[in-house]
Amino acid sequence: MLKQDIPAMEVIHLGPEQINGCMELNQLALNGLWSKQQWIQELIDSRSLCMGVLKSSTLLALACGWLVVDELHLTAIGVHPQHRRKGLARLLLSKLLEQGQLTGAIHATLEVARNNSAARGLYESCGFKTAGCRHHYYSNGQDALIQWRSLEKKAEPRQKI
Repeated sequence: MLKQDIPAMEVIHLGPEQINGCMELNQLALNGLWSKQQWIQELIDSRSLCMGVLKSSTLLALACGWLVVDELHLTAIGVHPQHRRKGLARLLLSKLLEQGQLTGAIHATLEVARNNSAARGLYESCGFKTAGCRHHYYSNGQDALIQWRSLEKKAEPRQKI
């Protein structure tokens, strides 16, 4: 098989036409986070940003967030278990933060389970800092850490002439 015969992955904006892929990833990667109706709402709402990684029309990863005034609130990031540790979550997080910034967000926030060390490591490596805790936030009683990050570009240092 030639390299050009191997289907490439592509990053896309998700819409209602990807509901089946979202529902599948919802079960495999997010433990049934949302109902089908909640996913449909996420995919059609104008305040929502949803992006995914497709390969051969199969959704391998997704990331969603809500634009609330000048803040991007990340609501879900999931990667198919067979495609984890390949940089897909980092890629989508980066694209989502970029899109948030382009639409006027100056901060990004999310909640992450205190015991989810893999996700916490990803967020920390992408500049997120823990700002607080929501005790017993999840249905299983787990605490959620509130994480924040600025999306404002740093001013370039002026060069002396």
